[in-house]
Amino acid sequence: MGKDVCDDQKEVCLRFGAEYLESPPNLKVGIAENVKTGLQPIKGLRQEPVGDTTGWYIFAGEEESEDDDFYVPLHVHHLSEWCPAVLKYLGLPPGWGFVIADGYEDVFRI
Repeated sequence: MGKDVCDDQKEVCLRFGAEYLESPPNLKVGIAENVKTGLQPIKGLRQEPVGDTTGWYIFAGEEESEDDDFYVPLHVHHLSEWCPAVLKYLGLPPGWGFVIADGYEDVFRI
């Protein structure tokens, strides 16, 4: 990930009093396909990373689905194509989340 993205991630963590934990570009997030549609809000929740994952789960809309195939694995470096707006939040540590929409931002502890 580029230096600018890491700087943006560190700034978000500093602004909200969270420790920074990198989400390396070669690791994966769980992401709902609806994120690509432009549906809002976009929500992200970070759990403890396991294996080759960052621990992030990202979806769009008001409700998370219970369907087994709701989330698909995606490498962090592909997020710039799917939804670049989420990149600056991926430095938040496990136990944190975000909700974003046009003109709206909420960052919180889970």
